[in-house]
Amino acid sequence: MPDRLLLRRPDDWHLHLRDGAMMQAVLPHSAARFGRALVMPNLVPPVRTAADARAYRQRILAALPHDTRFAPFMTLYLTEDTDPDEVALAHASGAALAVKLYPAGATTNSHAGVRDLDAVRPVLERMAEIGMPLCIHGEATDPDVDIFDREAVFIDRVLRPLRRRVPDLRIVLEHVTTQDGVDFVRDTPRHLAATITAHHLVLNRNALLAGGIRPHLYCNPVAKRERHRLALVEAAVSGDRRFFLGTDSAPHPDSAKLSPCGCAGLFTAPVALSVCAAIFEAARQLPRLEAFVSLNGAAFYGMAPSADRIALVRGEAWSPPAAIPCGEDRVTVFDPGFPLHWRVEESA
Repeated sequence: MPDRLLLRRPDDWHLHLRDGAMMQAVLPHSAARFGRALVMPNLVPPVRTAADARAYRQRILAALPHDTRFAPFMTLYLTEDTDPDEVALAHASGAALAVKLYPAGATTNSHAGVRDLDAVRPVLERMAEIGMPLCIHGEATDPDVDIFDREAVFIDRVLRPLRRRVPDLRIVLEHVTTQDGVDFVRDTPRHLAATITAHHLVLNRNALLAGGIRPHLYCNPVAKRERHRLALVEAAVSGDRRFFLGTDSAPHPDSAKLSPCGCAGLFTAPVALSVCAAIFEAARQLPRLEAFVSLNGAAFYGMAPSADRIALVRGEAWSPPAAIPCGEDRVTVFDPGFPLHWRVEESA
């Protein structure tokens, strides 16, 4: 197996940068490894308009380290009050690349999300007309649905009917976690793709719960059974262009994670590429890593791959910092539970 891989600089098609001090703390870790990222809009208040998106993008650019080439692409937060004309304006002006659908109550800062899909049908139809993608947090939030079944139920209750009603809408099923999600993407002939996170490639629900609750492994969607993890690995390493990396790196201060009602989200940006390389190496599919992290997502979003390149080098095991400072608090870095041997070569 090779010990050095030269790749087009990877893209992160699902990233949380937060704002303010948190953004200042975490942004350099994504910018050092990725050339472009699709930034999620679930701030408080959320990013709802073209003006909001432009202002947020300027804050990100202002926070970048000097001499860093990193392009943030923005998303709009879909609400039941979203104006189709505002969405079309954001798309035409380049203010936003996609729209994000959060079912209300599904995850962090999703309380303003969608409860009735019919209420946003005019927006979705306009998006289909102009070719603007919809990124979906695919979980049912009905209280009668078991948390480990939320993705499968969402596909049956929401996504299948949506595909029938608006067949030309381009959809990304974000952070897919189940065999059901993988199968649905594969069985859909067009206009559907899925992001897969690095952490869902290595975690099953035992990692979260067996032997004690591990809050630093708690995320939404939660990790599922081992058979689902294996389905995600198989999809990621398959070379299928409909699957690509979206880290869903989602930092929270430890004071919020380690609380009676801890936040969902893992800060994976410093290690996501190293984890993916380890997974592809174990599957003996390192030649397909570049497609998953650098090519497939760009193709779905209609972009050329990055012209820049990075080198991933395999060597002695290394350890990322256990945490990074954030103001008077800190943010724990995701620990995959095994030694990391692949790392980005700083001089590449």
